Formats: sequence, C-alpha cells, structure tokens
Amino acid sequence: MNKTWRYVACAAAAATLLAGALPARAQGITSEQATQILEELRAIRKNLEARPVAPQAAAPAPARPVDDKVSFAFTPGAYSMGKEDAPLVLVEYTDYQCPFCQRFHNDAFAQIKANYIDTGKIRFVSRDFPLSFHENAMRGAVAARCSAEQGKFWDFRNTLIVNANQLQADRIAEYAKNASLDVGKFKACVESDRYKAAIDKDMAEGQAAGVTGTPAFVLGRLQNGKIEGVRIVGAMPYAQFDAKIQEQLKQAPIAKN
Repeated sequence: MNKTWRYVACAAAAATLLAGALPARAQGITSEQATQILEELRAIRKNLEARPVAPQAAAPAPARPVDDKVSFAFTPGAYSMGKEDAPLVLVEYTDYQCPFCQRFHNDAFAQIKANYIDTGKIRFVSRDFPLSFHENAMRGAVAARCSAEQGKFWDFRNTLIVNANQLQADRIAEYAKNASLDVGKFKACVESDRYKAAIDKDMAEGQAAGVTGTPAFVLGRLQNGKIEGVRIVGAMPYAQFDAKIQEQLKQAPIAKN
C-alpha cells in the first residue's frame, strides 16, 4: 500500500476519533491524555507535510471502508491469550507508542477480556504494527517480544501500553528492572535485530487485511487456516466491540473441508 495514503487514512481515523471521543468523554479524559492525542495528530500532519507530492495521472483508489469483510491465511502464534478452540479470534494490530491504542486498553480491553476472553468465547492475538513516525514504536515492539523470552510478555506489554509516551531506551530498561527481568539479557535482545523479520511479517499481514493505522482489529472465525471476519478500525468503545462480537457469534461456523 502507498505509504502516503496509509498516513492519510491514519490521520483521518485519528481526527474522527478525536472529534468523537473528546466531547463524549469530557468527564473521563485528562488534560494529559488530550495533549497526547493532539501531539499524535500533529505528528501525522508533520509527516504528511514532509512528504513530496508526486503528480498523479488519476485519482487514487478510495480507502477500504471501516468494518470491511476480510479473509486471509492466519496462524495465531505465540502472543495470544484465551482458549485455543474459542469460537472467535480477535486480532489487534498495535503500535506501543500510539495513544489511541492506549485508549483502547484503558477503555475497552478489560471488559472484552472479562466477558469474552476469560469465558472462552474469544482468543485474543497481539500483532505488531509500529508506525514509522513514532520513533519509539519499533523499540516497544521488540521490547515486548524480548520480555516474552523471560515469560513476561503480557505483563510487560501492559506496562509499555500504559507508558505509551515514555518508551525511550532508558525508560524501557527501567521497566525491565521493575519487572524483575534479567536486564542485561533483555537489553542485548532489544539492541539486536532478531525480531525485525517477525515484526515486518506482522505488518505485511496487517496490510493484507487492510490495516492502515492503529489500533486496528480483525474479528472473526478461524477455520481451515484462514480467518474470516470483519476489520474494526480505531479505539472504539466497548459497546461497539460487544455488538460486533455478538453479531459474529450468531453467525454459523464455516463448514470444514
């Protein structure tokens, strides 16, 4: 996908979220969170303005609509929680520096986990989708994987998300120390490139599913090595995830070959 249009789609989604979330949640958003979201929009705009505009012979193809149906080959992999045979899979494509990813986890994830993951109805899968204009996003993605080598992936992932605006190398090392990780081993892992190919693979898969920004999700059934479902874009409120999950649960499973 053309990177310029990826940034445009991300900027549009971010602006939509900001316009809808701030008035609706005026009592629930702090000034720090508002500032963080505004900085995110400024970073997207800065990247757009810095990119040269090439002449186009024709108008670009329209972006895929939100909640479009998707179907692609899929393997959950190591970074998943919930029952392996859960009827639905929810895949999150995330950027650890993204304030909207943080908002999803602050506002909706706990309820999704309690009502659907812990009850065996959903298998939740984490995929990396670090955006290039976030200077610490790739470091965060690598750090999460390095923590998994010491059995701390989900706890450390949560720490990174909670501290989305504090993912500099020294801060991540501090989080590792607080998590009782072997800091020397952890730092050596983070500074290596052992996970670059795996992260690139996550991003390619996300792009194949129509992901253009973060957070983005694929919700559906996994059968015969493929996931069939819908794409959900943005840090939607829990009620919207709940409605989509209920809709997918009511659909009949795909017949096996």
